[in-house]
Amino acid sequence: MDVVSDAIAAVRVGRPSFDRVRARGRWGAWIPGYAGAGFHVVLAGSCWLVTESGRRAVRLEAGDAVLLPHGTGHALSAEELTYPQARQLPQLNTLLERPPQANGTAGANGTDTTGGTGTTGGAEGAEGAELLCGKYRLERGPAHPLMRELPTLLHVPTHDGEHPELRSAVELLGAELGTARPGAQLAVPALIDLLLVYLVRAWTTRPEAGGWAAALADPVVAAALAAVHTNPAHPWNAETLAARAGVSRATLNRRFTALTGRPPISYLTWWRMTRAAVLLRRGTDPLETVARQVGYSSGYALSHAFTRQFGTTPGRYRTATAPGETAGANTPADTTTNTPTHAPANAARPGHVHEDNE
Repeated sequence: MDVVSDAIAAVRVGRPSFDRVRARGRWGAWIPGYAGAGFHVVLAGSCWLVTESGRRAVRLEAGDAVLLPHGTGHALSAEELTYPQARQLPQLNTLLERPPQANGTAGANGTDTTGGTGTTGGAEGAEGAELLCGKYRLERGPAHPLMRELPTLLHVPTHDGEHPELRSAVELLGAELGTARPGAQLAVPALIDLLLVYLVRAWTTRPEAGGWAAALADPVVAAALAAVHTNPAHPWNAETLAARAGVSRATLNRRFTALTGRPPISYLTWWRMTRAAVLLRRGTDPLETVARQVGYSSGYALSHAFTRQFGTTPGRYRTATAPGETAGANTPADTTTNTPTHAPANAARPGHVHEDNE
């Protein structure tokens, strides 16, 4: 695979949990931090999002997509809020535990964490928002530095003509959720998985992103990375990687180290160990088979390198590693809320990919 695909696949497990949310009136809810990556897609209307980093709120409009790759706590609301105001909002799951009320009190009906539907009370005719909200399940294992570099909040508007593939995915999601169609239970999770790829890709294509985004944009470094990720079991060495990149060993070593933080062979070894850890956690193949899949001639050779990297043997690692931790399953159901919020505060509406780093 390629770097982005491998980086996501190394931590991504299972199916995402998601729910459709309808809100109107003066609504707002706090979503605590969690183990996993959160996402929101604005299908209609608009709202505001503020994270626990305390930075200014971000306005979300129809067609926008948001990724919170580190599970950062945040609030969604109809009005601009500061972080202290957002922390006074009721938690979203608390609202969802109440049945809908005719007087507009928040509540939920028909919660289903794999794609729920339901209806709640709210002020008739009030301006509101419709969102798809959810979480991706992430394993607690070695993560690729590309994933660790992602900002706390990644906001990608699509109405400005940029990121057409992401806009298409958002439109397809809206269409699948808008009517009951045959195959929707497979189509919607697949589109949400595609959404994650497009959001990460949007960040890596930013010229100012730096780090791994710059590494992927450098033709020499990208060629060497493509070789390693396409076939990590190949007997690569400094000469063959430099030849694949079309430069000298010294040039590849200098550029690769400057952009990734590791020399090429050190990265190759690290990625092989990371792949081995994934295979050990998720599979039952014997050590000899795992060794061949990651470029080692024997289980003994892999065990020696693995122990040096992780401080434990492959067998003990496999035994001790619990199943991948997941993001909390309780995400908002298809719901309408009408929750009082506080007075609006100043906020920002960026025009392109928005990053919020703690």
